[in-house]
Amino acid sequence: MTSNPLKAQRWLITGRVQGVGFRPYIYRLAHQHQIQGWVKNLSGAVEIHVQGTLEQLQQFAEQLLLQAPPLAQPQVQNCQETDLQPCSGFAICSSENTTTPQVHVPPDYFTCDDCLAELRDPNDRRYRYPFINCTQCGPRYTLIQHLPYDRPNTSMAEFPLCPNCALEYHDLHARRFHAQPLACPECGPHLNWQDKKGNSINDTEAALAATLQALRQGEIVAVKGIGGYHLLCDACNQEAVQRLRHRKTRPTKPLAVLFPQQGEDGLDCVRQYVQVDAAAGELLLSPARPIVLLPRKTGCPLPPALAPNMKNLGVMLPYSPLHHILLDDFAAPVVATSANVSGEPVLTHRWQVEERLSHVADSFLHHNRPILRPADDSVMHYVANRPRPIRLGRGYAPLELNLTRPIKKPLLAVGGHLKNTIALAWEQRLVVSPHIGDLTAPASLDAFARLIKEFQQLYGVRAQTIIHDKHPQYASTRWAKTTGLDCLSVQHHHAHASALAAEYPQLADGWLMFVWDGVGYGLDQGLWGGEAFYGQVGTWQRVGHWRPFYLSGGEKAGREPWRSAAALCWEVGLPWQAPVKDQELVYQAWQRRLNCPRSTAAGRLFDGAAALLDLVQVSSYEAQGPIMLETAATQDVAGPDLMVLQNEQGLFQLDWAPLLPFLQDAKLSVAERASGFHYSVAKGLCQQARVLAQQMPVKQIGLSGGVFQNKLLTELCLQFLADEGFTAYLSQKLPCNDAGLSMGQIIEVAKVGIA
Repeated sequence: MTSNPLKAQRWLITGRVQGVGFRPYIYRLAHQHQIQGWVKNLSGAVEIHVQGTLEQLQQFAEQLLLQAPPLAQPQVQNCQETDLQPCSGFAICSSENTTTPQVHVPPDYFTCDDCLAELRDPNDRRYRYPFINCTQCGPRYTLIQHLPYDRPNTSMAEFPLCPNCALEYHDLHARRFHAQPLACPECGPHLNWQDKKGNSINDTEAALAATLQALRQGEIVAVKGIGGYHLLCDACNQEAVQRLRHRKTRPTKPLAVLFPQQGEDGLDCVRQYVQVDAAAGELLLSPARPIVLLPRKTGCPLPPALAPNMKNLGVMLPYSPLHHILLDDFAAPVVATSANVSGEPVLTHRWQVEERLSHVADSFLHHNRPILRPADDSVMHYVANRPRPIRLGRGYAPLELNLTRPIKKPLLAVGGHLKNTIALAWEQRLVVSPHIGDLTAPASLDAFARLIKEFQQLYGVRAQTIIHDKHPQYASTRWAKTTGLDCLSVQHHHAHASALAAEYPQLADGWLMFVWDGVGYGLDQGLWGGEAFYGQVGTWQRVGHWRPFYLSGGEKAGREPWRSAAALCWEVGLPWQAPVKDQELVYQAWQRRLNCPRSTAAGRLFDGAAALLDLVQVSSYEAQGPIMLETAATQDVAGPDLMVLQNEQGLFQLDWAPLLPFLQDAKLSVAERASGFHYSVAKGLCQQARVLAQQMPVKQIGLSGGVFQNKLLTELCLQFLADEGFTAYLSQKLPCNDAGLSMGQIIEVAKVGIA
């Protein structure tokens, strides 16, 4: 009887395989099948050498991807037979740098159930330790300096493992085998609390107690988390919420609320305040732990000041061990808003927070684990029964995507001016950064430039061409032109259209794409924003738009909706008295076309409607007018079909003029007028689609741009389009707002899709 001969295989696994416990998993799988060999990290990939009988290798191959760690996203790049090597058992070898890195950086993760159980176990040595983690949870993107993902290459390098942690780290069967952020109270980071009077506490447990006492007394505490600081206060304390708003100069913008995880499924506390169906609950509890916009319950006891005049509340569950400890002890919801100066990135350093937010926070809860790069919380909402991103940050970004085919040279896209993100593309890969923010502030520009440098270093890629928006005054455009590299410009709304089309590469042509947003620099140097395009990626043809009007005050109109209302009325000769002192001077400037660019922006039309209904005249945050207009509408939307479609020099133009008398009809309630506005606008889009489809072979319709964050409008458009027999698509991977521009810029230049 002859024994089965041994064979050897070499596997190269790419994708998200670092920082997720993939090597320990391979080690255990090999031992399970009594296979010899080794596994090691390369620069972003994992190499595996296995040798055994043919049957053993087949069993290993069958289970390799099926049983991978839940947070891994492995892809087999190559598997081939190789020579047998002298092996004794199976080993994890030292990491190796390669000349062609295939870097995949995981985002930051929530605290897993196993770590939570230890965190709450008085007999565990990590009981109430705010930095507990394992191979399946904890920070990643915010603490990785560079790959391979080994402890010396992270911000944990300054915390040598104690003997007990070292045993766990090297224990092949332990949950923390090769967990790089591994720590305990003896060897890891610790908390420090201090107030503005100079009082300081360096003991972790005492610092937690001081923080809880401050929250119970209605104070505001700046708390360092995974990707930056939060400002926390008691969400049930109306005075504390108002004090936070006053100090942060944030009068009306909604505040996110962090709820304790209670009950069998963790949602008992959340259910007391908001409506949570099964899908929303699953999203709240997902590893990304995003903020999710959910409707308040009738009689919700939380103060209205959390989200003034809003039906929805931004809800999230704890994702870091520190959050869990604080919320378990506090046993009630807290406000958890980004600790930043308005419009700037979230702050990550102790000195920044103490210096720049000393007028906001009463005390500070710091820790000494460095945050290498910021990551704000992600924000999601439901449109057409599916979760859609509003902002991608911690848990979702960096967002790594595969292109349908390789590109010739590395590209860097620098996005727009608001809600900025950057995107890096090379070979057949595309990576979109976490949310950066508004580039108006110098601190935001610094973060923008720093992230561009770090992103290229992190992924081992140097861009050869930079892609930017056509707007010459965008900070991102100006930065691109200072680099000395080749630069290409992409029209703002073409980028929006291509970002959506790229998500559906199987639908290559025949798109009728509606792109509605605030404003973007048009090819005619006007301010577009209510556009219809026909074609496909790289060949968009403008075929329709909203009726243009002259936007009073230019960029000021985005912050002062009354200017849009006034300009709309002046355009058609309707009287309207704006609640401002200098209307006559503004009118004279408008007549002379001084700082009054021509605009087709749907976003400004929504602003104008909100002002005409006296919902908001001057905004304290972006898109406040459209948000309040949607909130004011009734659930049962109906109204007149007021839209008029005209053919103006070959472009099919929707005329908003019939909406103005309707919006000013005082015989109707504000709710009726807000509802009728949405109904009529959605009907107008459908009418435009129907007429355009008679002129050209439309295969599918896309809805892109920030206006389609409006759930009511979007769902009406989908309903009316479906009634006409059209199939319409929305973005799923990236926000439809300007956060998706960077990806769209890459796609438009490379003329590829997402595989």
